[in-house]
Amino acid sequence: MIIDSLLDELKNLKGVISIAIGGSRASGYADISSDYDVYVYYEHPISSEDRLLILKKYCKQIECNNTFWETEDNCIMMDDIPIDIIYRNLKDFSDTLDRVVVQGEASNGYTTCLWHNLLHSTIVYDFDGKLKALQNLYDIAYPKALQRKIISKNSTLLDGYLPSYSDQIVKAIKREDLVSIQHRTTEFLASYFDIIFALNKMTHPGEKRLLSICKKECRILPKNFEKNLNLLFEHMFKDKDVFKKILFEIILEIKNTIKEEGFH
Repeated sequence: MIIDSLLDELKNLKGVISIAIGGSRASGYADISSDYDVYVYYEHPISSEDRLLILKKYCKQIECNNTFWETEDNCIMMDDIPIDIIYRNLKDFSDTLDRVVVQGEASNGYTTCLWHNLLHSTIVYDFDGKLKALQNLYDIAYPKALQRKIISKNSTLLDGYLPSYSDQIVKAIKREDLVSIQHRTTEFLASYFDIIFALNKMTHPGEKRLLSICKKECRILPKNFEKNLNLLFEHMFKDKDVFKKILFEIILEIKNTIKEEGFH
């Protein structure tokens, strides 16, 4: 397979110490349209010129050294399968995990995505075992302190304070600011799902397939979870009064769930 030959050459690049495959190809959620998410870990930066020489052998479309999020090479392989190759400094990655998992640093949504990525990636090359050692180090029970901090921070973001998303969404509706409604609702949902995964002591799988993952894997879900989300999306730009009603119903049910689970 093209992917195997490509990975064999990448591992020989100067500075590469580990390579892993993540995303749906590693988690079991892959379908016919799924791309490859490849994570290349290094101790010293890897030459983009050397990477490009390899990519030209196996890819018909290449964007080398994109830096919109992390440093990436985004390509279409000769077999028409997309591949995203993400380059990470292993020490920086380890430091980030420590801040989240050990020190309990919560984010505005997506708090445990990198932890999830580490645990659910398949290692295909590990020169001195450092990536596997990192997997083993963080293959632990979900820390109670982290759980509490995620729930506390993100529930505050949902509602109850002047800067909370609910208040921002209501203001955007009054202004008929469609872009702001969309943007603030997206941020609202990021915090909402962060709470749900924390309540279930699950690492956050990222932005894709969240409804189906929650329905399949989460033991704890707010009342009318799927129904309310579907209504929210249906009425976002259709009926502002129904949209607001459903928004606050979602807030009420997640607050009830948080309280029922012993978090105040």
